[in-house]
Formats: sequence, structure tokens, C-alpha cells
Amino acid sequence: MAKSENKPAIGLLGGTFDPVHFGHLRTALDVVEKLQLAQIRLIPCAIPPHRVIPVATPEQRRLMLELAIKNHPRLVVDDRELQRQGPSYTVDTLLSLREDFTDNPLFVLMGSDAFKTLPSWSRWQQILELAHIVVMQRPEEEMDLADDFARWYQQHLATANDSALPAGKIWPVPVTQLAISATEIRQALSEQRDVRYLLPDAVIALIEQLGLYQRGEQSN
Repeated sequence: MAKSENKPAIGLLGGTFDPVHFGHLRTALDVVEKLQLAQIRLIPCAIPPHRVIPVATPEQRRLMLELAIKNHPRLVVDDRELQRQGPSYTVDTLLSLREDFTDNPLFVLMGSDAFKTLPSWSRWQQILELAHIVVMQRPEEEMDLADDFARWYQQHLATANDSALPAGKIWPVPVTQLAISATEIRQALSEQRDVRYLLPDAVIALIEQLGLYQRGEQSN
């Protein structure tokens, strides 16, 4: 791909968002600011290849996201994976996004733990052909990778001059570490414990309204 000629840079954060919480939202904003992205598209997956099936329905998770980012103009919900049949593979999503954003710089956000599993992903080496990868790291964290993967990582590390490229580089970005887990939130809700300050109040209100994550729903 050629350089993007200053087309807006777009971040992509996928996940089950079951439910969305401040750990998702704060790290997204960190990356927006540090890489000067025009927006981040939050992409709820339909069928996660590497995780258990979400408890909340696709429609409920999309609605929670919409409520969570209502007042953040650079955060956008993108539900294309919910409209597609089968497992939500990142490469397929990127191919779809490239139809809409042909030459824009695209940045796929993933935590360092997820990044370390990248070689197990479907067609993983094709990802850098379609987008950059942002590795969200804990401050001062060192990447502990297998030898071959470590060499691949080093070969593709970005420099400041690479920001206009539409794809092809790896960007390690330190982000605010909020030890918040969607699994623990669901467990707390099933035990009727208070989850304020872990996720937006509007999301909590919707969860209560819909009766989500009640006792007996944690088997998924």
C-alpha cells in the first residue's frame, strides 16, 4: 500500500464487551491521544474464536457500548462482526474495513497478553498487510516472546516516521492499567455486589433494567 496522504488514522478495538468497562474505555482513549488517531472503532465480536460465548446477546452488548461512549466523539461503535456469520476472525474484519477505508492508516489494538498469542490466530501474518498493530503494555513491561516471534516483532517495530503508512508496523504503547475484569464484574453482579466505578453508570442502569448477569448465568 502507498502512503495514506494524511487520511485520518483509525484505531480498532475488538472484544466481547460483556460488559464494556472502564478498562476498555481508558486504554482506548490513551491510544487515541498517544498516536493522535481520529477515532477508535469499538467492534463487538459475535462468536469469539479464542473465548467462551458471551452471556449478553449481540444486541445487548452493542447497546451497552453505545451508552458507554455516548459523550466521547472519537469513540465509535462498529457492529460489522455482529452482522457476519461464523467466528469473528480479525483478518476478515480488516478485509471488510479496507473496503470502507482503502488507504487510511488502521491500527488494531490488543493487550500484550493477546499479542503473545498472535501466532495462534487465523492468518495472523496477513494482519500487518492490512493494518498496524498497537500492543497496549503495562508501563515498563518487557515483551517476553519466543525467538522466531521476537525476531518478527523487532523487524516490524515502528518509528515516528511510519505514522502515515496505512499498515505494516507494530507500535508498543504504554497505557493506564486498570485491573478491571468483565468476568469479575459478571461474578459480582451475580452475587448482587456493587459494581459502581468499574463501568459507566449508564451501562450499570441498562444491566439492571435488562436483568443481565444474574445468578446462574455464569456457566457461559
